[in-house]
Amino acid sequence: MKKYVYFFDEGKGDMKSILGGKGAGLAEMTRIGLPVPQGFTITTEVCVEYYKNEKKYPQGLEEQIEENLKKLEKVSKKAFGDSKNPLLVSVRSGALISMPGMMDTVLNLGLNDVTILGIVEKTKNERFAYDSYRRFMQMFGNVVLGIEHDKFEYLLEGLKKEFKVKLDTEIDCEGLKILVERYKKLIKKETGEDFPQEPKAQLKMAIDAVFNSWNTKRAVTYRRINKISDDLGTAVNVQEMVFGNMGEDSGTGVGFTRNPSTGEKEDYGEYLLNAQGEDVVAGIRTPLPLSNLKNDSLEVHEELIKIVTLLEKHYRDVQDYEFTIEKGKLYLLQTRTGKRTAQAALKIAVDMVEEGIINKEEAILRVDPNQLNQLLHRRIDPKAKVEVIAKGLPASPGAAYGKVVFTADEAEELGKKGEKVILVRSETTPDDIHGMVEAQGVLTSRGGMTSHAAVVARGMGKACVAGCSALNINTKKGIISVNDLVIKKDEFITIDGGTGEVFMGKVPTIEPKMSKEFETLLSWANKIKRLGVYANADTPEDAKKARELGAEGIGLTRTEHMFMQQDRLPIVQKMIMADTLKSRAEALEKLLPVQKGDFLGILKAMEGLPVIIRLLDPPLHEFLPNLEDTLIEVTTLKLKNIDSAELAKKEKLLEIIKSLHEMNPMLGLRGCRLGLLYPEIYDMQVEAIIDAAIELTKKGINVKPEIMIPLVSHINEFRPICKRTRKIADEKIKSAGVKLEYKVGTMIELPRAALTADKIAEEAEFFSFGTNDLTQTTFGISRDDAEGKFLLKYVEEKILEENPFEVLDREGVGELVKIGTKLGRKTRPNLEVGICGEHGGEPQSVEFCHSVGLNYVSCSPFRVPIARLAAAQAVIKRKDIK
Repeated sequence: MKKYVYFFDEGKGDMKSILGGKGAGLAEMTRIGLPVPQGFTITTEVCVEYYKNEKKYPQGLEEQIEENLKKLEKVSKKAFGDSKNPLLVSVRSGALISMPGMMDTVLNLGLNDVTILGIVEKTKNERFAYDSYRRFMQMFGNVVLGIEHDKFEYLLEGLKKEFKVKLDTEIDCEGLKILVERYKKLIKKETGEDFPQEPKAQLKMAIDAVFNSWNTKRAVTYRRINKISDDLGTAVNVQEMVFGNMGEDSGTGVGFTRNPSTGEKEDYGEYLLNAQGEDVVAGIRTPLPLSNLKNDSLEVHEELIKIVTLLEKHYRDVQDYEFTIEKGKLYLLQTRTGKRTAQAALKIAVDMVEEGIINKEEAILRVDPNQLNQLLHRRIDPKAKVEVIAKGLPASPGAAYGKVVFTADEAEELGKKGEKVILVRSETTPDDIHGMVEAQGVLTSRGGMTSHAAVVARGMGKACVAGCSALNINTKKGIISVNDLVIKKDEFITIDGGTGEVFMGKVPTIEPKMSKEFETLLSWANKIKRLGVYANADTPEDAKKARELGAEGIGLTRTEHMFMQQDRLPIVQKMIMADTLKSRAEALEKLLPVQKGDFLGILKAMEGLPVIIRLLDPPLHEFLPNLEDTLIEVTTLKLKNIDSAELAKKEKLLEIIKSLHEMNPMLGLRGCRLGLLYPEIYDMQVEAIIDAAIELTKKGINVKPEIMIPLVSHINEFRPICKRTRKIADEKIKSAGVKLEYKVGTMIELPRAALTADKIAEEAEFFSFGTNDLTQTTFGISRDDAEGKFLLKYVEEKILEENPFEVLDREGVGELVKIGTKLGRKTRPNLEVGICGEHGGEPQSVEFCHSVGLNYVSCSPFRVPIARLAAAQAVIKRKDIK
């Protein structure tokens, strides 16, 4: 029979795929002799089969659970359900890839009206026993029975008012007994059934609940955001309980072997005395820093630091661990690879190389390229005049401002409309994740550095200030009060997740500077990667920023963006509306020096590096007023009998707009088709490029212009434009008497171009795959329409694994890239090939580009570091290091 359940001493750390991260960690800690409460793991394979078989468990599972439960009774010398010496267990999730707070946990399972007497007798601590019982009923009622958490909290708060106490720990034993009875009544009222007293029934129901939590909305959302497969499943860990709530010599805590925000090597974590694990992470009580533990128990603190230092050396990575102290004895409850900010990831990776723990290749693989986005977060301008209204814990770096909102639904709704919001909560829960995704930042009044808000915000790269206890949040009235200050919903605040400060209003922010570890790691990446990394840039400012971030060239300069500027749009419109070649030439003559100025700035900024400039691509109607608006204007003028000269002018404009109007402009008169019908437009652009290059060359500035002809589908479209381009360029260079090299190539963005690339390469010196349009034309969909109507649904329902406009579709679009590259180089072996769609900065797509032998990828300036790191990772993963 297949093995579905492993006792902790049967597993190993490398069994994560079937034991999950938590189960594998517990097994490994057991194997190396650390103090771990014993238990067993039900494998991820059970979860997979559970969902495949309509929530039915595989045969033999029940017997294996029973067998391991008996082994746990033997090891612990306790009995499940026993009235004198009862065994209590925790039931926790544990997936292959950590999903903090997304799935469910039940503690103190096995307590009932009989076993509680055994706990009282054994511990001689009646208050502790009933505190554990009420916690179990609350957690079981919420997680397993589906009763809202707030209903239990309401009863708890009511009891505290009755007993005139502020803290849970101040409720005496009689109060807890009353609370237990009230919880029983609540459960009966909400479910129609009594609270289950049979421990084995409790265990079965809890295991069901943990497996069911794999597919809750919050867990599915988390996996979608973090690109985690839905098919992995979670394991379930059943572990003997140890208690941190047995008095002031007991406690519970969480920690990291290094600071997960900064990467510093220091005691980092939090703990609470006389508490259970959920108290620390739920944000109900604000915990103490781990460094303070030496004041409460020097011996336990020293033992903990010794053990977690050993864990980091053993795993060769930062560990996120949980511990409990029961009556002065330390237990490790879990260890896993610690999630960290980008800043911390870089520092830890570089430091571990310097400490001899890992090598440079491992360091490069340790940093998720997408995480580098976090380093590009803005920070508060030090010159700004600020009004600090409160200070909390610096839970996730970055500065952000936005309107105050109090619910995740509001944050999601406004965020999707493009409004900047700060989600303000007493504490966040996993159900708030959809609002956190859309918010600029998160602010909580309770919770610590390891609270849900902090962990999730760090993972998303969102600014977060946690545990800001000065805030009095009243969600019903829609206000926050801080001393005498009242902030209303929709008013602006700013938060600094790096300092924990909260400011009134919108505070100016500035771009960050890269750390020395950032530069170090990317310098290692540069030595390993093979792909060039270029940037898409339309202005000298963009080009300078790209160069600062390590761009090795410009892969796409879109000349139409220059035409859209307000000072030149009237000239462009005049050129379009010209009814004779002469009047068009006059408009183009005015545009020539303006375009030359554009190219001078970009070429100069990229001295010594290639700059690929795409000739005009979009249809001409995009530069004219909207058809419907103009029609309304003309109709209004007619109705009002306005001056005929103005009406005639508007009617002529309307006639031109109508003549240029197309049913499907994306596939209409644009790109090289425009260049063939109106060659004078492309002639002007080529002159401007070459004139700018000649002027800079004469000043001793080394420039490398490359002219790109867009939307070619047939060699017969490319050949005449290429010939005309070379003629203009060669004549100008000869006349100027300078030595200037340039290239003429094309953008491959139509399937036919990729399939006939061998013919096009007879003339083209380079190919740049425009993967945005190539994706549209391969799938036969309009991105603007598809993403709003059905594409996201396709991804949700697994019709497509990924949005093909975000991650390159390897089977279809990728195959065309491979075919086009292979055919092109068959004709021209030294053909330069790259991509310049948005995929150029997406790590999986970068890896594909490396694998098919492209020369470069091009992306937006701020994604250049991501592409550099991803390109190096592609070499290491494919073992292409020479």
